[in-house]
Amino acid sequence: MRFLRVLTTLLIVCLSCFVFVPKAWAFCGFYVAKADAKLYNQASQVAIARNGDRTVLTMANDYQGEVKDFAIVVPVPVVLQKEQVKISNPKIIERLDAFSAPRLVEYFDPDPCAPDYQYESRNRASAPLASSPAPSMAARQDSLGVTVEAKFTVGEYDILILSAKESGGLETWLVQNGYRIPRGAKQLLKPYIRQKLKFFVAKVNLNEYDKSGFQALRPLQITYDSPRFMLPIRLGMINAQSAQDLIVYILSPKGQAEVTNYRTVKIPSDTEIPLFVKDEFSSFYKAMFAKSYDREDQKVAFLEYAWNMSNCDPCSADPLSPEELKQAGVFWLDGSNLPPMPRGFRRPVFNSSVFITRLHVRYTRNKFPEDLMFQDTNNQETFQGRYVLRHPFGGEMKCAAGNRYRRSLRQRFDQQAQNLARLTGWKIDDIRKKQPPLQSQRPWWQEAWMAIVG
Repeated sequence: MRFLRVLTTLLIVCLSCFVFVPKAWAFCGFYVAKADAKLYNQASQVAIARNGDRTVLTMANDYQGEVKDFAIVVPVPVVLQKEQVKISNPKIIERLDAFSAPRLVEYFDPDPCAPDYQYESRNRASAPLASSPAPSMAARQDSLGVTVEAKFTVGEYDILILSAKESGGLETWLVQNGYRIPRGAKQLLKPYIRQKLKFFVAKVNLNEYDKSGFQALRPLQITYDSPRFMLPIRLGMINAQSAQDLIVYILSPKGQAEVTNYRTVKIPSDTEIPLFVKDEFSSFYKAMFAKSYDREDQKVAFLEYAWNMSNCDPCSADPLSPEELKQAGVFWLDGSNLPPMPRGFRRPVFNSSVFITRLHVRYTRNKFPEDLMFQDTNNQETFQGRYVLRHPFGGEMKCAAGNRYRRSLRQRFDQQAQNLARLTGWKIDDIRKKQPPLQSQRPWWQEAWMAIVG
């Protein structure tokens, strides 16, 4: 009985979403599937926790080759010390991805003949870290103009912080010191040297990696103070043969974040699509994203999700716990040092001041000549990439409203097919072939008579 009461309550909640917002799909519905980062081959994922000038940057690792050949070079605004670099839990990026992924939801039409239902067609932290340059920790190589500003090992990574006077010298130094840097790095390194940025360089310490017991490289997380709110992406274009996918999760105590030097555009959302997409959601979302990408001339950042992390509607994954948020770099939460709760009581969740923005950028060198520059805003508007399946009522309908409802299905199914063709570029005739057969438009008593007489 308790299960039935809970189930009834859930149904009432979701039906209230359905009934009281007749001109747009309310958030709610039953979560079906999500379009997470796994849809894309080698999609880079970065989490940025930002408050004031403090940035905590977590870089997920999708490296596919031999770990001994791994090398990463990231421009950073300050010289980092060992206490500003740590290894992050790889599950945290997966949790952020699952929580914010575009989703498929489904609704079920109620009985149009129910007494209380009127059918309406829808038209639808830690102490502050030093940000000043640290003294040089290695001899200068004057001939190349490269200075080793800091050197340390964190987990399975050997870390160097370099400064350089010219890009050719930095490229040569890296190659001479055993870093496998792709050809063509010189031109892409030059703008960062001109801006007097430093270079965070990491490669795998094989002994430490073997001792760690992990089968894959773990994410690196760096913390620094700087007024620059940016993400360098141009080095990722070296030797790139095709467009690169990047998903950025920005965590802020204020509200939505946006890209300032390129347009930020909401991904198409809240559209009703045919029921068969339930079995083809991955193909649908990839086709829809590609179509939107081309429509926007391939040079925008797409907003896929924006929500306060204290809740979700509908939930494709549970909100992150305070401990998980801390692992993701959130350093401004309260309640971490509170006394134990009495037995039988649960501590309240302290993540109401964490707003997540999910941005999806597909970039190429000619369309994205600049690194991504961000700003956080006070905009608390919620948004999600969400696509709706609406199941027709399948029971017996013995009323005039039921006949009207049945006749409306043809137009509804056709509109769903057109929506899908517009979003994906798929051929409308191919879509219509996959549509379910329409229920007969004959009145129920004619259906009953035909069943008797054959």
